[in-house]
Amino acid sequence: MKRSLLSVVLSVFCLTAQAGPQINVGTVYDYLDAGQSTYLKRVFNSGDATAFVKVNVLEIVYDAEGKPQEIPVVNAADGASRNGLMASPARLIVPAQGMQGTRLLYMGERDRERYFRVRFVPVVPEKEDEFAVTGEEREDYKKSLTAGVNVMTGFGTVFFVRPKDARYATVINDTESRYELRNDGNTVVVVDEFRSCSLSKETDCGATTKHHVLAGKTFAFDKEKGREYRFFLVEGTEKKSLKVVSR
Repeated sequence: MKRSLLSVVLSVFCLTAQAGPQINVGTVYDYLDAGQSTYLKRVFNSGDATAFVKVNVLEIVYDAEGKPQEIPVVNAADGASRNGLMASPARLIVPAQGMQGTRLLYMGERDRERYFRVRFVPVVPEKEDEFAVTGEEREDYKKSLTAGVNVMTGFGTVFFVRPKDARYATVINDTESRYELRNDGNTVVVVDEFRSCSLSKETDCGATTKHHVLAGKTFAFDKEKGREYRFFLVEGTEKKSLKVVSR
């Protein structure tokens, strides 16, 4: 998966600054393991006003050149269900200082790994939004927000649906000048908390980053003399601590 897709998934929807709802969805990356069909995602509201949140789901697919695109999730062939991920409920009313949850339900075949963008967007409720509130309650809410300047911040997360028969096969090629980690399995592996530090100066370290290595893809870096590279290799529930030293 392109770094530009996975390294930046926070999206901000500003309506205008300080009071009002403030939502938080926890982790930015979530994974549906082979033995699961549902996943509970919690939405927290640390603000001083109720948050009305829409949950939108798009599938991330790749064209022939490997460029990612986000497309709507379509119905299954029988027309009665979705072939992909759905959120239930897709409309959340989260009280101030409270929490609500939505279940992310996967429906369809699990012969390959699939990827989805799940967006949590706080809105001012309108009649067509299908929130369970009366017209009077909607107007009262709008008035309470217009009493001050408000910012509504939404979050975009990435959801990985592993195949039914998930298989991990990570191959490492470590040479004097370069380190390569190739994913020969059929599901994503994670290079987590990747960091490069100087061997001679403890405070000389690069930024800590996370990288998702899709099936058939490679994570690699050129070694720089006098530095060490530390990270965790995460394969499903297995987490290994690795260190690469270049003297």
